[in-house]
Amino acid sequence: MSVGLIPARSVRERLLSLPSIDPLIKAAEATGSKGMLDEAMLDLLLVQKEEAVIGRTIAPIAEPELVVPARIHNLDHYRIEDFPMEARDVDSEITVHFDITGNSVTEGKKEDIQACFNDRLKQIRRLIIDGKLPNRPIAINEAVRQRKQLTGRDNSFTIIGLVKESNTTKNGHLRFTIEDATSEVRCMLMQRDEEGPNQEIVHAGLMDDDVIGVTGNFNQDGGTIFVDDIHFPPLKQHKRRTAGSDQAVSAAFISDLHLGSKTFLEPQWQKMMKWFNEDPLAKTIRYLVISGDGVDGVGIYPNQDKHLNIPDLFNQYSRLGTMLQELPDWVEVLLLPGNHDAVRPAEPQPALDPELQTDYNNTMFVGNPCDFSLHGVRVLSYHGVSIMDFVASLRTVTFETPEAAMRAMLDRRHLAPSWGGKTPLSPEPEDRLVIQEIPDIFVTGHVHGHHTETYKGVNLVHSSTWQDQTDYQRMLGFQPKPCILTVVNLHTHAMAAIPFV
Repeated sequence: MSVGLIPARSVRERLLSLPSIDPLIKAAEATGSKGMLDEAMLDLLLVQKEEAVIGRTIAPIAEPELVVPARIHNLDHYRIEDFPMEARDVDSEITVHFDITGNSVTEGKKEDIQACFNDRLKQIRRLIIDGKLPNRPIAINEAVRQRKQLTGRDNSFTIIGLVKESNTTKNGHLRFTIEDATSEVRCMLMQRDEEGPNQEIVHAGLMDDDVIGVTGNFNQDGGTIFVDDIHFPPLKQHKRRTAGSDQAVSAAFISDLHLGSKTFLEPQWQKMMKWFNEDPLAKTIRYLVISGDGVDGVGIYPNQDKHLNIPDLFNQYSRLGTMLQELPDWVEVLLLPGNHDAVRPAEPQPALDPELQTDYNNTMFVGNPCDFSLHGVRVLSYHGVSIMDFVASLRTVTFETPEAAMRAMLDRRHLAPSWGGKTPLSPEPEDRLVIQEIPDIFVTGHVHGHHTETYKGVNLVHSSTWQDQTDYQRMLGFQPKPCILTVVNLHTHAMAAIPFV
């Protein structure tokens, strides 16, 4: 009666059989049921009562499923089983294959520039020919001389040279000039409604001073080659070399510390030093490779002094040496210069001057780039200034995707093709920026991103920075990915990325 229900005689026995009618009354209150309590209404209220009881369950019967928390920047988790050996058990084994330090002979004369490009053409031409071209390549002046016989699709020929003046027409076709030591000629690669390597090149574009092969035929007036195929040096699936199972230690990679800048992330650095001395994965690391810009430098750009908390260059390098001494004694450091370091800006760059090396223990100073092996695993480390030229020249490369520039470097077999762009180049008589030997690990830095992948069998590592977002990056809307240590095991080639933010 208190809730407005009048029981019918037909439900009397069922009501009396209930242990308590309190849940029934609460169900009536919850649903607003009033009037005659007959069989139908009683059935409805009993259902409501059962649902109310279920709704009051405090804990589920089944155990909750454990979900691994997501990691910053969607970094993959790693298995410690893929990093099988502690570094303290293995002696250091480093072999340097190329370092410009002490080997630079250029005087910067016109003859040196010509020698550098002739050597590049010679080296990469040989690589392209090894890729089994459809025709024996001929010199450009020979092709021009025979252009009447080389007109029409049935008279295709192949030339190899350096690209210049590449651009896209209003119809989307790729137009460029190719030159060798004998002459030059205009070329046109048509945009078509199809897929394939040539259309990928039309979409991406070419870089000035790329060395390529061109197969095609002259148009009717003999002034332009209609291109059927463009040939880069072949890069098939690379078979990586591995360290032996008794040398299954790891190498770690970072870049762009910019010590001395007010935006250097020192708390995150200290967090990494603690990790190096305590974590099981850290105990497998035998080598730490720093791919340039260890310090922020002095006078690198206008008004830089306003952004420095260590305004003296020698103090910057001294502080870096002190910080690296916090690493465990089994970790050997390889330190490359970058565009902020106190060496010549022209690449290839020599190692830091011995006068700046006095406060360092267990550190090996090498040039940029440096081609070296760790226990037989070939590593090519390059600071990466030329990434800016790839961004400026190729539509498929952005500052957010530096790995696309790294793939393009491997495909071209050259680290910095373009002369006169954003990358200052030293015209050595032998072009040592040609990638003569495919590396097992290819690492860059400079643009403050982070990425790891395997491309055609090569482990690509774009090393992370230890500098927070700068005013310049904020103006460009670019968000760096700082404080991520990349670890690669030299035996299993497993890669791990450890964030310290």
